[in-house]
Amino acid sequence: MAQRLAEAAEVALTNVSPEIAIPGLAARIVMADLHPPVPVLLVVAAFSRHAAALDWGRTRLEETYGPVALTSPPYDFHHTAYYEREMGPGLHKCLFAFRDLVEADCLPAVKLHTNALEAQLTTTANYPEPRPLNLDPGVLSLGKFLLATTKDQAHRIYLRDGIFAEVTLRFEAGSFEPWPWTYADYREPLVRDFLKEARNYYRERLRQGDRCGP
Repeated sequence: MAQRLAEAAEVALTNVSPEIAIPGLAARIVMADLHPPVPVLLVVAAFSRHAAALDWGRTRLEETYGPVALTSPPYDFHHTAYYEREMGPGLHKCLFAFRDLVEADCLPAVKLHTNALEAQLTTTANYPEPRPLNLDPGVLSLGKFLLATTKDQAHRIYLRDGIFAEVTLRFEAGSFEPWPWTYADYREPLVRDFLKEARNYYRERLRQGDRCGP
C-alpha cells in the first residue's frame, strides 16, 4: 500500500503540465520536497516493585539498543492505582536514555519488542505478579517527547502494527512542558528535569554529527 501511494504521488507530480500557469505552484512543489528525518534519542521508562526486574529489563534493552547513557533518579510511582492489579503496590520507576541515536520511525518496532520482553519475564514465573515489569518506550527530539502506546485516544496518532504515538511533552521556553493529557508523573519536575538533561545530551550528539547506531 505504501509503495502504491508513493508511486501515485510521483505520477501526480510528473503529470503537472508546464503549460498550466498556476501562481505559486512551483514554490509549493519545492516546499513539499521530502527530507530524511533527524535521528532521535530513545528513552524507555521502566517500572516494577522488584529491583531485580528493573535490572533485568535494563540488561535486555542494552543488548538490543546499546548502553544506557543517562538514568533518571528512581521515584515512587504513586500517581495512579491503574497498574496495581497486575503489578502490585509499591511500584518504583526510572527512565533510561540510550547512548545510540535511533531512527525517527522506530517507535512501533521498539514498543513491540518491549511488549515481548515483558511477556518473556512473565513466563519465567520468578515473580508472583502477572506483570512484574512495565517498559514504556519513547523518543526525544529537540522539540518534543513522544511515548508509544497501544491505546487510541483523540490526541494520539496511529503509526502501524497496533501502535500509536502521543506527544507527551513539548519543549518550550527552556523546559519540557505538559499538555492537558500528559500523564501525572511526566508532569513531575524530576522527570521533566531529567528529560531536559537528556535533551542536552542529544543536542550534543547532533552537534558531533552522530547518526543512528554506535
